[in-house]
Amino acid sequence: MENPTAPLQVETFVEGRSLGDVPELEIVHYQHWIQTWLRALAPELSPLNAYEVSLRLTDDTEIQQLNTDYRQQENPTDVLSFAALETPLPVSEALLAQQPLYLGDIIISVDTARRQAQTANHPLTQELAWLAAHGLLHLLGWDHPDDGSLTQMLEQQETLLTLI
Repeated sequence: MENPTAPLQVETFVEGRSLGDVPELEIVHYQHWIQTWLRALAPELSPLNAYEVSLRLTDDTEIQQLNTDYRQQENPTDVLSFAALETPLPVSEALLAQQPLYLGDIIISVDTARRQAQTANHPLTQELAWLAAHGLLHLLGWDHPDDGSLTQMLEQQETLLTLI
């Protein structure tokens, strides 16, 4: 049973390649973003109200390889999400009551994010936050197979960004 009074706990693992002039965002910034967003979204998936997310900042070369391998798209993309909850694995209630629920991996190409930020004329940090929010929504089951669902997801991203 969900414990709504349990404090939200988020473990975020941030890893990045040598990416040159990536903004000097400390891990705590990403942790704060994701924790804030999960608090607002209140997914009620973990009886502990504890979640784990992996975030990797990379370049176009690596994300293109992942995009090719997993989506059969032979081009770089801005963000990929690999949702752990999409794979039905048996997890015992005892285990869920003892450790954070692993939501999955978010991978962001800083190269693509940089180009998109320049095109939109806003800071790279804003673009990285936008992509992290998009990735998190995918981990929580949001998808955009059509224009209507894309609009809803983009509106939710805007809402999340106003929180940080």
